[in-house]
Amino acid sequence: MQAIILAAGNGTRLGRLTQSIPKCMVEVNGVSMIERSLRILDTKSLKRIVVVVGFKGQVLIDFIAGLNIKTEIVFVENEVYSTTNNIYSLYKAKDYLLDQDTLLMESDLIYEETAIDQVLNSSFDTLALVAKYDIWMDGTVVTLNDDYDIQSFVSKPDFDYDKVDGYYKTVNIYKFSKSFSQGTYVPFLEAYCKAMGNNEYYEQVLKVIAHMDDRAIKGLILEDCKWYEVDDVNDLDIAEVIFAPSIKHKFDKLMSKFGGYWRYSGMKDFCYLVNPFYPDKALMDEMIYNFERLLRDYPSGLNVNTSLVGKYFGIDPEHIVVGNGASELIKSLVESFEGKTGFIAPTFEEYPNRIKEEDRVVYDSSLVDYRYSADDIIGFFKDKDLSQLILINPDNPSGHYLKQDEVVKIASWCHQMGMKLVLDESFIDFMDTEVPGTCMSQDLIDAYPNMIIIKSISKSHGVPGVRLGVLVTSDEKLVATIKKDVSIWNINSFGEYYMQIAGKYKKTFRKALNQFYQVRNKYSQALKTVPSIKVLPSQANYIMIELLDGIQSLDVCYYLLEHHNMLIKDLSSKQGFHGQFIRVAVKLPHENDELVQGLLDFVAQRNA
Repeated sequence: MQAIILAAGNGTRLGRLTQSIPKCMVEVNGVSMIERSLRILDTKSLKRIVVVVGFKGQVLIDFIAGLNIKTEIVFVENEVYSTTNNIYSLYKAKDYLLDQDTLLMESDLIYEETAIDQVLNSSFDTLALVAKYDIWMDGTVVTLNDDYDIQSFVSKPDFDYDKVDGYYKTVNIYKFSKSFSQGTYVPFLEAYCKAMGNNEYYEQVLKVIAHMDDRAIKGLILEDCKWYEVDDVNDLDIAEVIFAPSIKHKFDKLMSKFGGYWRYSGMKDFCYLVNPFYPDKALMDEMIYNFERLLRDYPSGLNVNTSLVGKYFGIDPEHIVVGNGASELIKSLVESFEGKTGFIAPTFEEYPNRIKEEDRVVYDSSLVDYRYSADDIIGFFKDKDLSQLILINPDNPSGHYLKQDEVVKIASWCHQMGMKLVLDESFIDFMDTEVPGTCMSQDLIDAYPNMIIIKSISKSHGVPGVRLGVLVTSDEKLVATIKKDVSIWNINSFGEYYMQIAGKYKKTFRKALNQFYQVRNKYSQALKTVPSIKVLPSQANYIMIELLDGIQSLDVCYYLLEHHNMLIKDLSSKQGFHGQFIRVAVKLPHENDELVQGLLDFVAQRNA
């Protein structure tokens, strides 16, 4: 058995990283892809490793020479790499294909050693290593029959998203028997190059062979093994997370992403917060039906979108600004602040992070076990000479909720003191203690022009991808200032259309929230069965947990990520915490059960 590695390409999609080195020498967490592959292959008792070089070929040859690989390494040059593709690189190595059973692979892969072991230990003498198709994958896709024969190589024009459950992505690691190379592949390779030229892919030959004989090549499904193909800087970034050298490194990298965890196969996101029961299928189907039109047409301007949101919430459009998520509005609003700003710590840090430290006045809610009243807030801030007070209700991250009359009491006090009240109600829909709980009514904002309400529609409606937020106040001068600050087309067509149709689904939305309340209650009760933790009551779509008996929050975060592929929020390093705390999202019942089991597993192994 030998290995052939195709490494002639110049990797232009990696930009400056490949200006002076070939693509395979790009490092993932400090180790180049080619070195990782060679060190794995060097343990497999291969007769030789053939490396086809091209772009910066001598640089690669010199680099490999310094690795002290024990297995014989032979270099083959594709001198016309810039005008050919990998079919010609393999053609240049065809004499080696004819000589031995071969592991064929590309050089821009990063994988665990077990991937090679699975190929070498397979009873299939000729195979393509494949993985179940996932959303992040790009490249060659195949279909298999019940005997694992590759029946077709699916071309891009034939790719059908309705059939993805039956698709497998090639990992770009193959095993060719000597007899397959001699009797089938190399003759077809030579004929294909002669007929079609050298600027093609070697998989095209496999596609022809599979079409003529659908039993010629098996698909070996990769099991329990990490791998990634690095084509561009985004791929490199993801690969560095997947192959992080430590669980701490992986956790830190993930937390720095601020979302996008769908890129990581199997990741269970208990960190970011959305409604798990909404939108329903009917609303989704309506969005999907109009997808092409929404993608290709311009959205309306700001005034149309404020009218749509105003209609939904029953607010005059001149008292509304729609944002590309609440974060856009928070940024614009906070930049208009003057003087001192009051906060309740801990809090959603998007607010204080935008204000100079010397202008922050902080009420430490940990002193009252994160459960405060209107009188507590007024009593603390009454002599602090504030220009504005920020109140998040329900609070993030504690989930503590002040009833409407309590909030109105604070708004009235702020009005008397001549200060603004910024009321963030992003999680108000998850509250089930009173109706209505929100202060977003025309009567209340008319009564308190000093009150500015911010709401993330993404959270309770479960549509963070369309990026919708709203700011409501009867201070029309402030509304005009913020409208001038944001872009006229700050909302895309998907967000606009969502608000256009959302009113039709209000009953479904309410039904989803009622379902959520029941699930949250059951989840909270289940969490209370976990030893050494304290579960704080929550009126939001997350639950804050205090860790007792010396448990460290990061230890829990690392354990759940490493052993259960779960990402949760570490709170202990944030302002306002005295002790060890985590926050976990409320998700679907089976996911909540998995999180509870993960915590039970952590406590069990800690006490073992």
